[in-house]
Amino acid sequence: MVELRKVNKIKGEVTVPGDKSISHRGVMLGALGEGITEIEGFLTGADCLSTIDCFRNLGIETELSGTKVVVHGKGIYGLKKPDKILYTGNSGTTTRLLSGILAGQSFDSVITGDASICKRPMSRVVKPLSMMGADIKGEYCPLEIKGSALNAIKYNMPVASAQVKTAILLAGLYANGETEVVEIEKSRDHTERILSAMGADIIEDGLSVKVRKCDKLTGIHLSVPGDISSAAFFIAAASVMKGSEVLIKNVGVNPTRTGILDVARNMGADIKEINYRSENNEPVCDLLVRSADLKGVRIDGAIIPRLIDELPVIAVMALAAEGETVIADAAELKVKETNRITAVCTELKKSGADITETDDGMIIRGGRKLIGADFASYGDHRMAMSLAVLAQMTDGKCNIDDISCCAISYPEFFNDLYAMEDK
Repeated sequence: MVELRKVNKIKGEVTVPGDKSISHRGVMLGALGEGITEIEGFLTGADCLSTIDCFRNLGIETELSGTKVVVHGKGIYGLKKPDKILYTGNSGTTTRLLSGILAGQSFDSVITGDASICKRPMSRVVKPLSMMGADIKGEYCPLEIKGSALNAIKYNMPVASAQVKTAILLAGLYANGETEVVEIEKSRDHTERILSAMGADIIEDGLSVKVRKCDKLTGIHLSVPGDISSAAFFIAAASVMKGSEVLIKNVGVNPTRTGILDVARNMGADIKEINYRSENNEPVCDLLVRSADLKGVRIDGAIIPRLIDELPVIAVMALAAEGETVIADAAELKVKETNRITAVCTELKKSGADITETDDGMIIRGGRKLIGADFASYGDHRMAMSLAVLAQMTDGKCNIDDISCCAISYPEFFNDLYAMEDK
């Protein structure tokens, strides 16, 4: 067990690691581009390193120095047959997106991951890819993918998922005709932005995204902003810890990702966006967050895809809020690194929280006294960091079974948190 040290309040500046979603996509699409793609601000977490490793095994030379990656792209048809199974570690993004690319190759391949990945459903990707003519065996990893000739489809998404959408669009680069994905709610659109910058024929119209078969992508320079999913933990901590004030620098505020800002402000959080700018077609700003009195809100519907990864720490914020917070329409949480609905409810109850699990979310009644406890992270990075924020709100000692999982997205999280302690 590791003690979750408590601080009185936090003040200062922090720069969170690069956006995980953009980092993944930069390597993947850079590999399919012609020439060099330079990525600045790359997230060197375990998941993104798994993506680099997979593409090295597909014949793509990459150079990693600090947070800079140089990808030597070989073009749409430049990947080579791997001489071993492609191992994606704990990365669902790598697994699902890579499936879309490999489906249209001229060679066969096998993808697998760690024990957690092998329990996460891949049928939501396998089904639409199979409709395009892909030959994929398995609904869970390992996935056996035989390279096939693909045909374009129109796919109406049953759930909002950027990973599924992207897998289809990447397969669409190889498919005869025009591939269209129609979403039920808008999900993160980093893939579309990068593909457009690299010269792909992308057409966006409301909830519809179309891509035509592509013969050439051109390498680009990509500057990765800070990940708002990582910034969320400091937004929450500064909001609930009296007297706190934190400037979170260089945060990506793509509209498909800013649900956390909308909900936090609805709860009464004091958040200001300053130094707003655009970098590589992605909006970026600094976030100034001060402590505030929070109130309960209802979170459901169209906003859920825009904050799905932030819901665990939003639940923690809700414990400090006056009144009731309801999270609904979030069944997607069940198929993350762990079942985050059950995990959040189980762990928060240990601190004395009044929280009820529902089929698609949870109901949280704020304002109760919280006590220290021994928590479990479930090997889930977002759970571990959310519980670290919770520990700041409790009376008594808090421990957690594992914090090594934070390396997936934010290796230096605890160092950054404690560095801002204001005594």
